[in-house]
Amino acid sequence: MGIHDGHRDRLRERYTEHGLDTFNDLNVLELLLFYAIPRRDTNELAHALLDHFGTLDAVFDASIRQLEEVPGIGHNAALLINLIPQLGRRYAISRTGVVDVFDSARAASRYFIPRLGSEKEERVMLLCLNPQKQLISAVHLAKGVVNGVSLNTRLVVETALKYRASSVILAHNHPSGNAMPSIDDEMITRKIRDALKLVDIALDDHLIIAGQNYFSFEAAGLLYLKNGTSF
Repeated sequence: MGIHDGHRDRLRERYTEHGLDTFNDLNVLELLLFYAIPRRDTNELAHALLDHFGTLDAVFDASIRQLEEVPGIGHNAALLINLIPQLGRRYAISRTGVVDVFDSARAASRYFIPRLGSEKEERVMLLCLNPQKQLISAVHLAKGVVNGVSLNTRLVVETALKYRASSVILAHNHPSGNAMPSIDDEMITRKIRDALKLVDIALDDHLIIAGQNYFSFEAAGLLYLKNGTSF
């Protein structure tokens, strides 16, 4: 047994007894790299990753190509690192369980938060619902950058018609962490609501997701005024 083998055993034992609570970011990457790089000191590679990307979350947010640019990080290691946040996302989705009926902002938020809350780029999703508010289809409509995404109103209407939706729920995320709607968010909500109304499809809600928080146009009374007129 070499010196590195003894270090690996001690780190594994420490994790088995205490989890990651006693680990710093360097130790976390060291332990993870054990399972992609069996014959090399992973401490220096963990240092290289943190030096290159700056923080642990930046390491996990990096693409496979970006990770492979770090000397010593091969394809298997890059693939394993890149897989971690996606596994976390799938775990969060699984924990929410199945949403049977989308009849409230809370029900919709249970669906959208694990799917959009941790995204670093802005994404737009549309839920197409039947008359019982059950899901027909969930569609990813657009993907952008952190400062906004362009959403085509016609695409929303065509998607709703394609799946013969009785109503839809729109959602997008704010990577900034602030769930409050912008003026642009209010304008696009109004345009989409009015366009859908022309084809007898209701916009039940528009949710903005920011981490574990959300804003609902319907719950805030901004989808329609109390007398039923449009804002």
